[in-house]
Formats: sequence, C-alpha cells, structure tokens
Amino acid sequence: MFEFTVDASCGPARAGRLALPHGTVETPAFMPVGTQGTVRALSPNDLRGVGATVVLANTYHLHVRPGEQTIARLGGLHRFMGWDRPLLTDSGGFQVFSLAGNRRVDDAGVEFQSHVDGSHRLLTPERATEIQWLLGSDVAMALDHVVPGDADRVTARDAAERTLRWLERCAQRHRALMADRSAGAPPGAPGAAPAQVLQALWPILQGGTHLELRCEALRRMLELDAWTGLALGGLAVGEPKPVMFELLAALEPRLPPAVPRYLMGVGFPEDLVAAVERGVDLFDCVAPTRHGRNGTAFTADGPLNIRNADYREDPRPLDASCDCEACRAVSRGYLRHLFVAKELLGLRLLSLHNVRYLIRLATEMRDAIRRHTFGSWADDWRRHYLPARP
Repeated sequence: MFEFTVDASCGPARAGRLALPHGTVETPAFMPVGTQGTVRALSPNDLRGVGATVVLANTYHLHVRPGEQTIARLGGLHRFMGWDRPLLTDSGGFQVFSLAGNRRVDDAGVEFQSHVDGSHRLLTPERATEIQWLLGSDVAMALDHVVPGDADRVTARDAAERTLRWLERCAQRHRALMADRSAGAPPGAPGAAPAQVLQALWPILQGGTHLELRCEALRRMLELDAWTGLALGGLAVGEPKPVMFELLAALEPRLPPAVPRYLMGVGFPEDLVAAVERGVDLFDCVAPTRHGRNGTAFTADGPLNIRNADYREDPRPLDASCDCEACRAVSRGYLRHLFVAKELLGLRLLSLHNVRYLIRLATEMRDAIRRHTFGSWADDWRRHYLPARP
C-alpha cells in the first residue's frame, strides 16, 4: 500500500501508478476539489463518469461544518460523501493564507475565527492530524504555514521553519494514532478512524520563491522520515508564473524520484502541462469548477466563454474532441441559453466538462510520456490551446 511506481519517463516528465487503500491512481493526475465534501455542482456519479480517481477535501472546512466527529459517526468521509475511490485531505494550511484577516499564527498552531458562526478554533499540528484521521482519508497532509507569493526572505524563512516544526509534531501524532489502531482501538472511539482505513501522512515543502530556503527545507524534511509522497506548497499564491516554473525546474533534480510529487493549488491546463514537464505528478485546483460556474470552458482550441453572444445560435458541440455529457448531448447555443437564463444545469454541465477536460489532458500526457514523445506533444498542444501572440 502507498507504493508509487514510475512506468515511463520522458525527460523529467513521469507516468506512474500510486496504490492507495481505495484504489490506484495513474499519474499525472488531476484531483477535483471537494472542499466541503462535495465538488460543487457535481455528484459522485458525475465524478466517476468523467474518470476522476481521487478527490481532495479540506480539513478546516469539514472541521467547522459539520465536524469531524459527526462524519466519523456516519462512517467516515468516504461513506459520508458517497465516494468509494481515494481521498486526499488538505490540512487547513492554505486557509492560513486565504483567511489571513481571520486568523492568528504562532508556533502552537493557527487560531481561526470561524466564517460560519464566529467562534474561535485552534488548529494545532496535532489537531489537524487527528481531524484527518477521523475523516479517514487515504492521504493526510501535514499542517503548513503558507505565505503570499511576494513574501520576502525573512517571512518565507519563518514560515518554512514553522512548517518543519509542525511537520515533526504531525508525524509524531500520526504515528501514535497508527499505533493505537494497531493495538485494537475500536472504531468510533475517541481518536479512532473509520473501520478498515489506512492512511499516509505527506509533508508540504515551503520556502516561498527562495530556492535556497526550499532546498534547505527539503533536505531537513527528507531527514525526518521515509515519506510515501510529498507536496510542493506555497506556489500559485501570487508570484509570477515564470518564477513558479523556474523553481519547479530547479527543485526537480533534488526531489526523491521514488515518491509522487504533488503541486498544490494548480489547475489551469497550460500550467499542468508545464509542471509535468518539470516532473510533477499530482495536481488539485478549484479552477475548472469555478470557471465552469462562471461560463468559461476549457477546450482543445483554448478557453471559451459560453456567455459570448457569438454562440447564441451556434449548433456545434462545446468541444468536438470531448466525450463528456455537455459535449455529446447539447449545442453551444443551448449552453449559452442556460447561462443567460441562469439555469443551474448550465453550471453543472460546464463544471463537468472542465473536470473531464483536465482528466483527459492528464491521460494524454501519460500516453505521450509512455510513447517518449512528450516534448513534441506538448509543443503541438500549446499551438492549439494557447492564443497566438504577435
């Protein structure tokens, strides 16, 4: 369990398989984001239908509502949300960044003011680990301190150091929970995960846009344990994209080749292709569903805004190369009508299409890597997807 196998490579790009308790994930892979136990506008059957093999949920949001104890009593997060494939839970570290006006950070942890009821919640490394244990996800993420992309070196170092200290505490608590389970703690007891669930803990690398900080943090992270995967955090948070890609390229030869590399919060098609070129295996982002709900579709010929009046009487499918429900069943004209009329079906169909697009894109990348033609495939894909520049 938790074994990662690289089946093929083409330069730094890798195609592999990650074995998890609820199934095998072929990589590169995109993980739809189900922050509150649901990918917005999409059912578990929708996700299975478009080929999703792993979904992300968020520790902080599920802790605030409905609460991890409620989810545990209802059988764990898989049963709660009706999803029988792998789940990865983020630790709540991103909310350190996104909810900056409603939190306080120190070495003890993060104190949040709940966006639901105004109550104050202290999320320590131990509590973040315990919450994810109760949720029963296949992969739990260690609590990290995320700073903005333009953070100076002092701020980035402070966050990276704190993330490493928190990682030690997360790992210690996770080992204790695993030991208690091995000793036979009954499911449903305080601190007990749902029955038949195994879980891996993955660390998150921080250091802002400062390569030397990230290299030092990576060295110390790898000294702490033999991790079965690791995440690259604190990117796509405001820094210029070329800076992110330069960091990924510089880090790639330093990353352990035997484990999957997860780039957090990245989900635009062109960014997935560029990151896979630099050795990344896993991605998550709200972009496909958020953009879908706002009328933007990813297509083989680039992004398309279905609200545009040009599509009023357009009989063509949204994307002739796509096999999703939206592309097989209805026209661009009908989809535009749904958005103009503010019908919920439009939000669902474009969200479904965008998730399917990224899953198909990941499949195409895997196939190109296995053919050892990834470089030429990526060049051809960019010619079609990205707008021509004068």
